[in-house]
Amino acid sequence: MSFIRREWTAAAADNWTKEDGIAIVLSALAYILLTIGIGLSLLLLPVGFISLGAGLLLTFLMHWVIDPKLKKISSEYEKKQHEYLEELERKVRWEEQDNG
Repeated sequence: MSFIRREWTAAAADNWTKEDGIAIVLSALAYILLTIGIGLSLLLLPVGFISLGAGLLLTFLMHWVIDPKLKKISSEYEKKQHEYLEELERKVRWEEQDNG
């Protein structure tokens, strides 16, 4: 079994897991390194380019960890929204037929 879970059910994806914690830590580190890296890269310092590269790598890693979970949650909410809109449309048509 892999350390990072890549397959999710809608119910499992809605709960907090270690992947969320990993994404939180990676996002903080990535944003700090990106900020420092951009600043120091503008000054043409080699450490700035290294920091910028590390920040980009951590950003990619963060998205790789959390993206499958977010996609599953998003698709489930889109499905629920579509069902709700269909139900709402049926109710509106029913009221229009009652008044018409």
